[in-house]
Amino acid sequence: MNPVTAAVVFIMIWWLTLFTVLPWGVRRTEDPEEGHDRGAPARPMLIRKLAITTGITIVIFVFLFVVIERSGLSLRDIADRYAL
Repeated sequence: MNPVTAAVVFIMIWWLTLFTVLPWGVRRTEDPEEGHDRGAPARPMLIRKLAITTGITIVIFVFLFVVIERSGLSLRDIADRYAL
């Protein structure tokens, strides 16, 4: 897997994982101030969620990278095999 492909795959996995992790531990604000959304989280904990997302992404990416490198396949081979 060349570096550009690896970076693109990592970014795609990271974004998908982020949208999976974002709802974890969300609690609504009990008494929102005037002008604030009632459904806005009281403590979004974004830094923690970004760290968790990055950790999960690294594990998934390393697994995928090892499988692709050991099997000798490339993502192009996989796409060609399942092309319509």
